[in-house]
Amino acid sequence: MGTRYQGTKEEIRALDTYIKLVRATDSVSSRIHRHLDASNLTTTQFGVLEALLHLGPLYQRDLASKLLKSGGNITLVIDNLEKRELVKRDREIEDRRCIKVSLTEKGHELISQIFPSHVATVVNEMSILTPSEQEELDRLCRRLGKQE
Repeated sequence: MGTRYQGTKEEIRALDTYIKLVRATDSVSSRIHRHLDASNLTTTQFGVLEALLHLGPLYQRDLASKLLKSGGNITLVIDNLEKRELVKRDREIEDRRCIKVSLTEKGHELISQIFPSHVATVVNEMSILTPSEQEELDRLCRRLGKQE
């Protein structure tokens, strides 16, 4: 479904492309993240756990930046993960405003258990594209994402 906006060819092309990009992203993301329901995780909670698994402990502000979330949103996400004992927070002694977040043993077990099936699902979803198409999509997404 494209735009119904009656503008210039350039406007219509840009809007149609944007609509297709957003719809494809939402569709793929929905299919990929279905497995999170079984673990009672949101997409952002999964993102926090995955980042901590692969990068180690991170400051809360760095997690927010990495996941493109606001400070307030990431605070709520981490609050909920902390209630489930999946992450813990530690305040820096020198600067108490700095809060480092790390996985607990329970959090490490959970993300280590579900991440392999996540990878398999992503690989399956992307397999509709050839390797060269995946590389081209990667290049185009990077180019679009870095525009300021």
